[in-house]
Amino acid sequence: MNPHPANNTMEGHHISVCVCTFKRENLLRLLLAKLENQQTEGLFTYSVVVADNDVAESAKGVVADFCSTHRLAVNYCVEPQQNIALARNMAFQHARGDFIAFIDDDEFPADDWLCTLFKACEAYGVAGVLGPVIPYYELEPPQWVKKGGFFDRPAYKTGYKLNWAESRTSNGLIRRSILNGAGAPFRSEFDTAGEDVDFFRRMMETGCAFIWCNEAIVYEEVPSSRCNRSYLLKRALLRGSNFPKHPRNRVKNAFKSLIAVPCYTLVLPILALFGQHVFLTYLIKLLDHASRLLAFLGLKVVTRRHT
Repeated sequence: MNPHPANNTMEGHHISVCVCTFKRENLLRLLLAKLENQQTEGLFTYSVVVADNDVAESAKGVVADFCSTHRLAVNYCVEPQQNIALARNMAFQHARGDFIAFIDDDEFPADDWLCTLFKACEAYGVAGVLGPVIPYYELEPPQWVKKGGFFDRPAYKTGYKLNWAESRTSNGLIRRSILNGAGAPFRSEFDTAGEDVDFFRRMMETGCAFIWCNEAIVYEEVPSSRCNRSYLLKRALLRGSNFPKHPRNRVKNAFKSLIAVPCYTLVLPILALFGQHVFLTYLIKLLDHASRLLAFLGLKVVTRRHT
């Protein structure tokens, strides 16, 4: 039995689940199937918005096939310009209801995910709630990947008040009302990464509070193609190149990177003696800081997200 009506006949709250996708049709199929089985406990209704960031509309057929055999309401839209911030704005533009949830297209939620986020947001009376993302490996990864925790993300105690540097849009729920008068939620200059952290920073500066809910679990699909050094190093270079776009503490952060780069360079040969995972951990830190410095000079080594 479908856990909620498709026509939104229940009174009360409605949640739009926003998904941005780019050429990951198989993962999107899995995500939509998991989203249909979300528990509501009669507290809210929900629907899904899929924002396709591919001018060729590669996700259109997936959404059409799903809607032809399922009752879950899915609204499909396209952002043709390759830009994650613009894709998120497109998804938010098509969202309806008084809450907006977000999840990435390479993730899938536990059945009580949405309900757990909603109840935490109401119980704590906050602007929004974020939750954990746990890696789900396609194949058993090399031991150095697990030892280094390269796909692990920080987790906190439920109720913990987040600062902007700890925020992201891979698992969360916000009240739509916080967007009133905010213009476009995500800034287009963050075209490849960092748009979510910037969004939460600006929201927090207006007085919005966001807390952590450790029981609202989402799993991230980690294909074997990501479990290699090349992917991890390119990800570090991309992350670092977007950091200087944040207006806060630019000079301070540049100074930190100026110190970090030579320090990490000097100790890397020694760290190699402690294992591949230790060496790679600090090589990633080195490339992160080096990429920040290059970005301050107007140079960008990695220009697109790697899937």
